[in-house]
Amino acid sequence: MTIARRLKDYIAGKGINYDTVAHHRTATSSQTAQAAHVPSRRLAKSVVVHHETGYTLAVVPSNHRVELNTLQDVIDRRLGLASEDEVSQLFSDCDIGAVPPVGAAYDVPVVLDESFGADGDVYFEAGDHKTLVHVKSDDFRNLLQGARVARFSHPAF
Repeated sequence: MTIARRLKDYIAGKGINYDTVAHHRTATSSQTAQAAHVPSRRLAKSVVVHHETGYTLAVVPSNHRVELNTLQDVIDRRLGLASEDEVSQLFSDCDIGAVPPVGAAYDVPVVLDESFGADGDVYFEAGDHKTLVHVKSDDFRNLLQGARVARFSHPAF
């Protein structure tokens, strides 16, 4: 079980308790939820978008899709999905596609979809395709302190 160094250091600095959940290698967030036996609504999915002044991390439940046009309105900037090269530069200690939602650990602002409830546990990528970090909902909010909260996603199924 591997947690990206910057993420691990950031969580430790916040004094947050967590545990990890190992699962077999997966390629999508829905596969990850299934493999780790966690509810898809409790697995945070990170989508990196770029705009004219930098990057933003959009965080939604794994069973949701980002509505890019709505997110553009929320951020008030023209957005596009970041390329794999851009993502690998921003999250250099993470595998491509295994981006943790804790943007502050990487100096990337976060927009959190309001569909994430305030109760229950939250799971998210640890930086590889085989490990999830598990925290309490309050601790998740603490890790995302300062994130903008808005509605910009819809259920994928």
